[in-house]
Amino acid sequence: RLCELLDNAGRGWRKLAELAGAEKRFKCSAEELEMCSLKVLEPRGSPTQCLLQLLAERDCTLRYLLGCLERMGHEQACRVLSSAVQDMIRITVQPESQVVAEGTQVSLTCCATGPPGLVYQWFCGRQEVPGAMSPELVIDTATLAGQPKWYICRVNCGATFTFSRWAHVQVEKSSSPSSASGYCLTMAGLQILRQPRPCRLAEGDTLALECRAIGNPPPQYQWFRNRRPVEGAQAPQLQVKLVTTAERGSYSCRVFNLFHEVWSQEVDVEIGEGPRQTSVTPHLICSQVGCQLCWLWVTWKAGVSHSVTPPSPIPAATDKVALLIGNMHYLHHKQLQAPTVDVHALGALLRQLDFKVVSLLDLRKAEMQMAVDEFLLLLDKGVYAGLLYYAGHGYENFGNSFMVPIDAPSAYTSEHCLCVQRVLREMQQRRTGLNIFLLDMCRKRNLNDDVIPQVGALEVTANIVFGYATCADAEAYELSQGELSNGIFVTFLKRWLLEDEKITVLLDKVAEDMGTLEITRGRQALELRSNLSERRALTDPIRPPGQDESSARNLQWAKAHVLPESRHLRFDCGVTVQLGFAAEFSNIMIIYTRVVAAPKDITKCEARLMDIPEELDVDLKCTNKESPEEVGSPLAPVWSLGCPSCCLYSRICGLQKLRQELAFTVCLQYRYQGMDDFVEERQRVNVGRPLIAKLNLQ
Repeated sequence: RLCELLDNAGRGWRKLAELAGAEKRFKCSAEELEMCSLKVLEPRGSPTQCLLQLLAERDCTLRYLLGCLERMGHEQACRVLSSAVQDMIRITVQPESQVVAEGTQVSLTCCATGPPGLVYQWFCGRQEVPGAMSPELVIDTATLAGQPKWYICRVNCGATFTFSRWAHVQVEKSSSPSSASGYCLTMAGLQILRQPRPCRLAEGDTLALECRAIGNPPPQYQWFRNRRPVEGAQAPQLQVKLVTTAERGSYSCRVFNLFHEVWSQEVDVEIGEGPRQTSVTPHLICSQVGCQLCWLWVTWKAGVSHSVTPPSPIPAATDKVALLIGNMHYLHHKQLQAPTVDVHALGALLRQLDFKVVSLLDLRKAEMQMAVDEFLLLLDKGVYAGLLYYAGHGYENFGNSFMVPIDAPSAYTSEHCLCVQRVLREMQQRRTGLNIFLLDMCRKRNLNDDVIPQVGALEVTANIVFGYATCADAEAYELSQGELSNGIFVTFLKRWLLEDEKITVLLDKVAEDMGTLEITRGRQALELRSNLSERRALTDPIRPPGQDESSARNLQWAKAHVLPESRHLRFDCGVTVQLGFAAEFSNIMIIYTRVVAAPKDITKCEARLMDIPEELDVDLKCTNKESPEEVGSPLAPVWSLGCPSCCLYSRICGLQKLRQELAFTVCLQYRYQGMDDFVEERQRVNVGRPLIAKLNLQ
C-alpha cells in the first residue's frame, strides 16, 4: 500500500529518503538512491519498496517512519501506518538473570514503549508479586528461601499486552568462597540455560531463535549466521519477520561477559516448501496466567543444556579483484544499451564487498586483450577471488565461449574474439583462490566459425564458477526504457550480490528469480557451471596482506584509478577558471570548467575545451554542455553529484587509446561591459595519463 502511495515524483519516495536521512544512519548514498530509481525498469519493480528495504536493514522503526511521513504531510500514508504503531507495545529493557549473595537486594527492570497508560505486573513463578506494578522490582534475597526464583513481567494497555523474558535469580550462601566478591565460582562464570533449536520455515514466516544464559556479571549476546555476526542481533532472542531464502543458514550465539565466553550449539534454519517446525511464541492470557506460566516453566527447564566450542573462523581473503567489461557501440553489429548501467551497478556493489574494480566500456580486440593481461597482473597466489564480468555480444562454439570486441568484422570468427577458456587457463596459472566468470552475452552458435580452438588442458583446481546469463544456444536480453537499460541477468543479480552466501548458492537464487520473469520465460534462463568444493563467498572478509605481498598489485590497480588533480587557471584578463575531473568508468572521464572569479567590468564569460586528441572517442556535439544530462551519459545523475554547479561539462571516452599524455586547450571567451564582441584567451593544459591510460593498453 505504501508503494502505491509513494511511487511518484511529488511527495514520494525521494522526499521520504531525504527526511529519513536527517538521522545519519538512515541516510542513503547516491548509489543507493540510483538503485532505488532503477527499480522502475523492472517488472513490478518499486523504488519505495527498495527504499523501505534499505531502511529496514538499518533498524529503522515504524515510529520513526511514521514521523517522516507526518513531516511530509502525506495523510494517506500516515493512516496506513498509524494504527499499527499506536497499538504496539514493545519491551525496550528486559530483566537480566543475576547471581547474588544471600542477604543482599537485587533489582530487576522491565521498560516498555507503547500507547499511554501502560500497566506493569511482575510474577514470581506462577504467582503475582503483590504490589509489584512498576517497571522496577526490588527483591530481598533473605525472603527467597523455598520460593521459586524465576521472574517475568507483563505489560498491558487494556486488552493489548506482552510479556518480558524470564529472569533467573540465583542466591549464593554467604559462606560460599565467592560471597565476598558476589561472583559465583560454581557456575564457571556463565551457564547457557536454553539452547537455540533448528527449525524449518516457509517464506513469509517469522524466524524466532532463543538462547538464554545466566551469569555474574549479566551475560551479553551476539548472534551469528554462517559464522558471521548478524548486525543488531544482540539480544537473547533473534527474531526475523517475513523470512526469505536469504535467511537460511547455520545460526549460533556467542554469550559473554567481562570474564568469560561460551557459545551455543550451532543450529540449521531451513527455509522453503514442505512441513516445517516453527518456534512457538508463548501466548499469555491474564485469566489463565497460572497454567501458561507453568508451561513456560517446563519449556525453560527442558532447554537447559551444555555450551559448545565456538565455530572455526571462515576463510579470510587477502585481496579480491574484478575486471568488468561492457561493449555497446559496435562498428559492424547491433548497438547495445544495457552494459553502461550494468557495469556501473555491478562495480558499485563489488566495491562494497572490498573488491578492487576496473570497469571498462567499448574495447577493441587489442584493448580487450591488454585489459585482460593487466587484470592477470593483479592476480597471484595471495588473491582470494578473481572475477571477470563481460556484457556485450558473444557466442559459443564447441563448448568454448567467445567475447566479441567492438571492432569485430561482420563475419567474425574466433580469430577476432577473446576465448573465455583461454583467460581461465591463464588465471589458473596465477593460483588465484577462486575464479568467477559472469558472462552476460548470447551463446548462439556462430555459423561463420568452424574452427575448434586449441585451448589446452585446464587444471583440476575445484575453484571455478561460471555464471552464464543464458543457456547454451540461447540469447540474452535487456530491458529498455528510454535511455536507461538493464540486462536481465544483472537486474536480478543486483538483488543477491551482497548476500553472505556461497557463490554457487547465490547464483542459484538469481536463477530462481529470473525464472519468475514472464517476458523471458522459455527464452532466457541462467546457467551455472561450477566445480567449487569449498564454501567461498564474495562477502568473505579481507585480511590485510604483508607489504611485499600486495604492493605490486596495489600499485597496478591504483594506476588505473588516478584522476588528475583539480586546478585553477588564471588568465591575463583577471578571470580564474577551475578545471575539475570525475570518473564514470576506468576509461571514461568527465572534465568540467567553471569560472570562479572575474573582474567586475566583465559581464559574461565561459571556458570551453578545444583540441582534444583525435584518437579519443569524443562527440563534439556532447562537449561543453551546461548540464550533465546533455553530455550523452545515462549515469549523469550519479557522477554529477560530486561536481559543482554552473559548469560546462565534457565527456571523454576511450582513454585506453591514448598514445601520449592527454593535452587540450581551454578557451576563455568573455565580454566587457558595454561591448558587443567577445574576446578570447587560450591556455594549453596537460593532465598526464588519467585513469586506465596509465597502463598503456596501446
